[in-house]
Amino acid sequence: MSLSPGEPQYVIALDVGGTRIKAALIGTGAGTGTGTGMLYETRRATDREGGPDAVVDGILDLAAELRAYGTRQFGAEPAAAGVAVPGILDASTGTAVYAANLGWRDVPLRALLTRRLGGIPVALGHDVRTGGLAEGRIGAGKGVDRFFFMALGTGIAGALGLEGRLEPGAHGSAGEIGHVVVRPGGPECGCGQRGCLEVLASAAAVGRAWAAASGDPSATAADAAGAVESGDERAVAVWRDAVDALAAGLVTALTLLDPRTVILGGGLAEAGDVLFTPLRDAVRARATFQHLPTIVPAALGDAAGCLGAGLLARDLLSAEVSSR
Repeated sequence: MSLSPGEPQYVIALDVGGTRIKAALIGTGAGTGTGTGMLYETRRATDREGGPDAVVDGILDLAAELRAYGTRQFGAEPAAAGVAVPGILDASTGTAVYAANLGWRDVPLRALLTRRLGGIPVALGHDVRTGGLAEGRIGAGKGVDRFFFMALGTGIAGALGLEGRLEPGAHGSAGEIGHVVVRPGGPECGCGQRGCLEVLASAAAVGRAWAAASGDPSATAADAAGAVESGDERAVAVWRDAVDALAAGLVTALTLLDPRTVILGGGLAEAGDVLFTPLRDAVRARATFQHLPTIVPAALGDAAGCLGAGLLARDLLSAEVSSR
């Protein structure tokens, strides 16, 4: 795809996950505000097995490749870049402070990317809040005043949407619901606690539990969902445990945040009604005084984080223009 005369700019968007980095070039013209505006997409393995330095090198290399591709394809440099990463961020310094599933601490990612990309402005955002931003503006939360977006992937985290913006918290760590303890004394989590929601109800956790129950070391959460649909009692037990833990975490979120809508994305949410039907029932059974929200699947799939990163970059450009 080429840029039209009315769309002279594009941005780099990266969504760094525990397993893969999703990347895109996204147009910034007026016609892209309500659609995806994607001009080019690619994916790479995160290479977390190589350690945090390898992950950072992979991010920088992929960003540079996107810049080179865009320059060749469109005859212009990217206007900005947006990057979504997991864990705790310091937005004021552009530092990726901590991510349990990537093993990094205090990485000056914005500065590294700015240098590698020739000085263009770079926006750094939390992966789940960034996905929530996309779902809130152009996805399942569009038009909803208060929603809670929750990603059920390699880990679990959430994002609170308030009147078109995402709440980062005082220190950039709001929404880390995956590290709320729902079963004290349960399995050890990478954060150092035991019984965190993330080690019980993430897609990765369900995959591990089903692999152990089925005897197939390569089994995944999707395999578990399929086995549940076929009536396998072992899978039903694994699924019931995960749904119960997830409901416990969600009721905690309802108690604290009182969202109007809960949006679930990530790999586990792709199970559809196999997840949503028992989860809605389990939340209803646990709730006492809490107002029950609408619980819906995310609309943008696994593209949400990348689309949100593009929105961050566009917002950065808009802010620069308005400050002139």
